[in-house]
Amino acid sequence: MYEFKAEIELIGINPYVFVPEYILKKIFEDADKTKGHIPIKGTINDKPYRQTLVKYSGEWRLYINTTMLKNSPKRIGETIEITVSFDPESREIKPPKLFVKALTENKEAKIIFESLPASRKLEIVKYLANLKTQKALEKNTEKAINFLLGKERFIGRDNP
Repeated sequence: MYEFKAEIELIGINPYVFVPEYILKKIFEDADKTKGHIPIKGTINDKPYRQTLVKYSGEWRLYINTTMLKNSPKRIGETIEITVSFDPESREIKPPKLFVKALTENKEAKIIFESLPASRKLEIVKYLANLKTQKALEKNTEKAINFLLGKERFIGRDNP
């Protein structure tokens, strides 16, 4: 775990901090890569977070969202205490078993689901995986299947 202090800056509407170069080098070594998104974890002002380091406009940035730091867009210029380390833990979100079963039972919906772009599939799976009750999962799995078949709106969309 590496520690540093940084001032929150803003690019567009996104608060971020620069990670010191010597820490970036260590994270690159730990991750065994220097390109693409790099999963990290740590703390901001002693509050745990999981995030991704991203290179944008030639610079590596740690974006600070409101789940990481309350009211982060209003805290531009504030200096925060940060710990950071490479996070080797998988971030894969597995589809709920009920949804997998529903796709297995409905071949047409499965074919449509498998033809969707990865981002759309992830959007559906993430939504279903984050439901809190079995009843909500059952109701929304049915909606997802109907959505794939073009019969119903789901996740704010009219069709897949």
